[in-house]
Amino acid sequence: MALQHTIGKSISLTGTGLHTGVSTKVSLNPAPENYGIRFVRSDLESKPEIPADIDYVVDLARGTTIGKDGVKVYSIEHVMSCFAGLGVDNCRVEVGAQEIPLMDGSAMPYVELVKKAGLVEQKEEREYLSIDEPLMYVKGDVALGVFPLDHFRVTLEIDYNYPALGAQYTTLFTLDDYVKDFAPARTFCFLSEIEKLREKNLIKGGSLDSALVVQDVDLTSDHVDYMRKLFNYQGPIKAGENGFLNNTTLRFYNEPCRHKALDLIGDLYLLGKPLNAHILAARTGHAANIEMAKRIRSHLKKKAKAVTLDDNGQLNHDDILKILPHRYPFLMVDKVLEVETGKRIVAVKNVSFNEPFFQGHFPGNPIMPGVLQVEAIAQAAGIMGLYKKGAVPDPDAKVLFMGVDNARFRGMVRPGDVLRIEVDMLQFRRGTGKFEGKCYVDNKLVCEAKGLAMFGK
Repeated sequence: MALQHTIGKSISLTGTGLHTGVSTKVSLNPAPENYGIRFVRSDLESKPEIPADIDYVVDLARGTTIGKDGVKVYSIEHVMSCFAGLGVDNCRVEVGAQEIPLMDGSAMPYVELVKKAGLVEQKEEREYLSIDEPLMYVKGDVALGVFPLDHFRVTLEIDYNYPALGAQYTTLFTLDDYVKDFAPARTFCFLSEIEKLREKNLIKGGSLDSALVVQDVDLTSDHVDYMRKLFNYQGPIKAGENGFLNNTTLRFYNEPCRHKALDLIGDLYLLGKPLNAHILAARTGHAANIEMAKRIRSHLKKKAKAVTLDDNGQLNHDDILKILPHRYPFLMVDKVLEVETGKRIVAVKNVSFNEPFFQGHFPGNPIMPGVLQVEAIAQAAGIMGLYKKGAVPDPDAKVLFMGVDNARFRGMVRPGDVLRIEVDMLQFRRGTGKFEGKCYVDNKLVCEAKGLAMFGK
């Protein structure tokens, strides 16, 4: 059994936000079980909290931004990737401005921070998200697929029409490889792109050495002078023989591709819990990552509403409530022991002394009314006709009880008895079914009847 983890002590670092250019202090703080990851704007008087969750993503233009009630925190993907890679479930992240510092463009500064604080095992069990069928997202040349797997794995490909990048591939086989093989991978950008952004007074905190800069423009002396002024940069600016400005040494031969995987890991951790699945991605970015996360959540919500048999081949009370519209005190089926859609069902009703009908039906000698036993047969028939294994019940589907024949009452049903209801479909044609039901107490037949019902919308 895997348990939740938080960090061992409060710890902080200071850096500059890429987009705002504001120097920011980020403090990581221990948090209790089931707290999750929350970002706190410590620079604001009320110290508002924003849960790290896809429901709070408000902008994906040049990073992942979360917000609530007009308060935002920009560029959370690298610190979220760190938490996912190290298995941090609960942490309070206090930010002294509206953006997480870029640092060296990788997740490694945050990994080192968490390592200094230490990981602390907590008492609550860690919950994993799992899918049971493939999910796909395709838009243009961007593709993301999620496939069932008993652990987390990422296979990712990028393909840029530029020699320094070209086609690159990478696979994270397990999160055990994250710190060594993916956390150090830095973000990358094209020189022409960041020049245009800086000219628009964007990426105010960006520098020519805060990322892998792909040199896609000629570096004439006039252009070098222009860049020095544009970025207020005094360091070297020279053409790179490897295709990157200043011949920047890569930490991995496919570092740009690994950084895309790093971002993907961080974005998917906004699901709020670790995911067990194999992610296959091509030319993906933050917008596609979050869209896929939303599809995963939608799938899981749909799965949670679906009705399926448990390990014993039974349906519990909650599943019955998803199928039938009946509610207390008129729900006459507590559990389904076995069911074959449209053919047969075996269900039970626990007859309690607190049943409301006992108050007025022979109070001195309480007996379950025979008509309610017939109703139990009809409700069991309804479940038999509407149940579809592993599917979400159709809220518009109904059962209309049309008739009852040959009803016979063979014995008394008293408080404390367990009514066993067995129903078989005799004939089904054009949405109308004829069925036969019998009720037993301790294998003694107490009621039987035939019925007619219409199944449909």
